[in-house]
Amino acid sequence: MYSLEVPGQVVAGIDTHSLTHHVAVLATTGARLGDRQFPATPAGHGAIAAFIASFGTVIRIGIEGTGSYGAALSRSLRGEGLTVAEVIRPKRIQRRRGKSDPIDAYAAAEQVLANHDLPTPKDGDGVVEQIRVLLSVRHSAVKARANTMRQIKSLLVTAPDTVRSRWRSATDQHLISGLASTRPDDAIMSVTAATGSALRILARRYQHLTEEITLTDTDLETLVKIANPELVATFGIGTTTAAQLLVTAGDNPGRLRSEAAFAALCGVAPIPASSGKTNRHRLNRGGDREANCALHTIALVRMSHDQRTRAYVDRRTTEGKTGRDILRCLKRAIAREVWHLLTHPKPVPDITDLRPLRVSKAITLDTAAHHFGYWPTTMSRLERGQLRDDDLAHAYRDWLTQQPDSTPTKRMLTLNSR
Repeated sequence: MYSLEVPGQVVAGIDTHSLTHHVAVLATTGARLGDRQFPATPAGHGAIAAFIASFGTVIRIGIEGTGSYGAALSRSLRGEGLTVAEVIRPKRIQRRRGKSDPIDAYAAAEQVLANHDLPTPKDGDGVVEQIRVLLSVRHSAVKARANTMRQIKSLLVTAPDTVRSRWRSATDQHLISGLASTRPDDAIMSVTAATGSALRILARRYQHLTEEITLTDTDLETLVKIANPELVATFGIGTTTAAQLLVTAGDNPGRLRSEAAFAALCGVAPIPASSGKTNRHRLNRGGDREANCALHTIALVRMSHDQRTRAYVDRRTTEGKTGRDILRCLKRAIAREVWHLLTHPKPVPDITDLRPLRVSKAITLDTAAHHFGYWPTTMSRLERGQLRDDDLAHAYRDWLTQQPDSTPTKRMLTLNSR
């Protein structure tokens, strides 16, 4: 039964499932206007929008599971110009009124009516969504490849002596290539033949998974540079870590209200852990653990290779901070930096002119590196865009511009020696 109130402003809540969605509509006074079940199809999505709008002006719609069963519905409703919020599924202990599709739908609508700070769902229709699906494939391939290697090592432990002795001192790379190229007898002939056949199958599986990972990494590198070139150009942030941070933020990173909210989302917001005379904080074990792992990786890279980070670690160590506390502080600071990169992206300075300019001046990498006090590999990575240092790139370009032009003979010698 539906209310006969005059149509006004309304909110809606939707309980999503794989085959059906249940919709409930409330007036802004809290009065229940009606509920109905619709199929989880494109036609059903259109019918849901029409059903909600039939009761009045739609303020907001709360959807459970915008990252799973409600993803397509969320995209469809936003495409209609409606405001969608993500409703967190209530805990079991909170379900004192029982559980059914209408009850859950009305509970979602009541959350929308009572809470104006509900999360904004991810758009899921841009480059970041492409990154997400490829990243999920990469994660599964990496896990499967690691399991394959463990299985190979396990089989070698119990393999016959002739097989064990052959591969005892082989490195992982030679082990995989060697096992993949073996030609054992038919597996039904003996234990040795069956073991050799199993090892060859596993080695070829490992090679196939490696090829999958390589192809996926190539696509991810292209997409990440399209989505946010400044993020992947930042020191310590590689393609995989940048991809994960982009996925965590979504296609609409503006939904992240502040850098503190992003830190909490990544599980790096400090949690008080004080008691009595002890005054300290500890790491957060909540949030998106994949994003937390990405920030952890960035922190470890910078602690090993970034001079500023190493100086910070030394200073905090002298202050009496433990390694765990220092890492916590670093991850929080990196989250702040990443939030700015995600929400306020800036174009990356073009460095494609550095290498042609150096060659035109007949200057070798060794000469340039010696002038600036860096290793030649550092200058090479800077020229190829694998290392971002805007100050060094600017100084490098100015220095190259000031050098005299070379003769064709000197230029040819430089091309042969680089």
